[in-house]
Order: sequence, then C-alpha cells, then structure tokens
Amino acid sequence: MVTNQPIIELENIKKTYRTSADIETKALRGISLAINEGDFVAIMGASGSGKSSLMSIIGLLDRQFEGTYKLNGKEIAELSDNQLSELRSESIGFIFQQFNLLKRTSVLENVLLPTTYKSGPDDERRALQAIKQVGLEKFINNHTSQLSGGQMQRVAIARALMMNPSILLADEPTGNLDHNTAHEIMELFKKINKQGTTIVLITHEDDIADFADRKLALFDGQFRKERSR
Repeated sequence: MVTNQPIIELENIKKTYRTSADIETKALRGISLAINEGDFVAIMGASGSGKSSLMSIIGLLDRQFEGTYKLNGKEIAELSDNQLSELRSESIGFIFQQFNLLKRTSVLENVLLPTTYKSGPDDERRALQAIKQVGLEKFINNHTSQLSGGQMQRVAIARALMMNPSILLADEPTGNLDHNTAHEIMELFKKINKQGTTIVLITHEDDIADFADRKLALFDGQFRKERSR
C-alpha cells in the first residue's frame, strides 16, 4: 500500500571519507531522494558506487554527513544519540547478506533478540507471529545451525519484523542464496511490502531488483535516471 506520505527524505546528502594522510574520497555527491510509506525501492550499483554509505545513513548508523535527512518527519541532525538509537529501534528492521544469527540458539530465541533491551509482556506472542509470517512455525525450537540458507534468512526477516518497524533495510539479502531460494525470499519481501511495510533493498542483481516497484542506480556517488515499474 503506497501512500503520498514521505517516510524517508534525503536532500543533497554528501559523504566524504578522509584518511590520516588527508586524502579525501567522495562516497556520495549530493543524493536527494524521497521514499513514501509503503514503497518498495531497490538501490543498485557496483562496488564503490556508494550503496553501503547510503544504507548506513538511511539506517541511522552514520550521522557524519552533509545535507538533510528526515525520517518520519524528524530531522536527524536535531536528535541526540539516545533519541537516534530509539528512533532506529522503533522504525527500522535490518536484514543482512550474512544473516547474523546465533547458530547455537533456537529460531525463537533469535527472533526474540531485539527485545533484550526493551522487553514487553507479549514478546513471545509477537515472536511466534513473526515466525509464522515467514513460514517457519515448524522450526521454532530448531537451532539455526540446523537450517538451510533460505530458512536462516527467513529467521533474520522474522527478527527484523519483531519490533513492528515501518521500514525494512535489506543489504544484499539474497547474496548467499541460490537462484530459486533467492526468488522465494523476494516473494516473501513482496508479501511483507503489500502488508504496508516500506522496503529499501540494496542489490547488484537485476533480477532481484525487478521485484521492487522502484529501481535506483548509483554510480560514483550519484543516482542515474530512475526506473519505475
């Protein structure tokens, strides 16, 4: 469900890395982007194009940049570190290529990890709901080391959904999966998106980006012409 309400607003974002020898590398060269609530956006680009830098900024992991970033209408530069951390935990779920799971721990315990620092009385119910949403209800008590790659990524998606975020940031989520499993995971993302969650996907694969409704190509820290479906 796409609305006209921007959830992510970037204006003239620039990111420069400086080495100890005072050498500058311009990773982002004036990125402006609006992503509406309910959008499914794929950001593509080769290594060194600025994808990771942009993802870190959108994910509130890096606030050392020039330009303006508003998330849910809140100007990031005006927030304290504690406010930023709270906004990130409430608004954003992260999914990575390497899954980042605790392998000697059960599926349920992995999905409950986000509640370690902010628990509630219905945490287990919500965890079970997230596990069911990704189709792993039969594996709740299995250790993640007993699962396939595709199943482990489903656990990671359930964990990201645990705090009911408005945005999912997925960084190369199919990079370690075979073709068929990758497409199954992308179909799951489409289902989650249709339920109202905004998704921002980083990928270098065209067939994976095709699952998104908007495709943005980064080259040398700038967007090329946008492609929409």
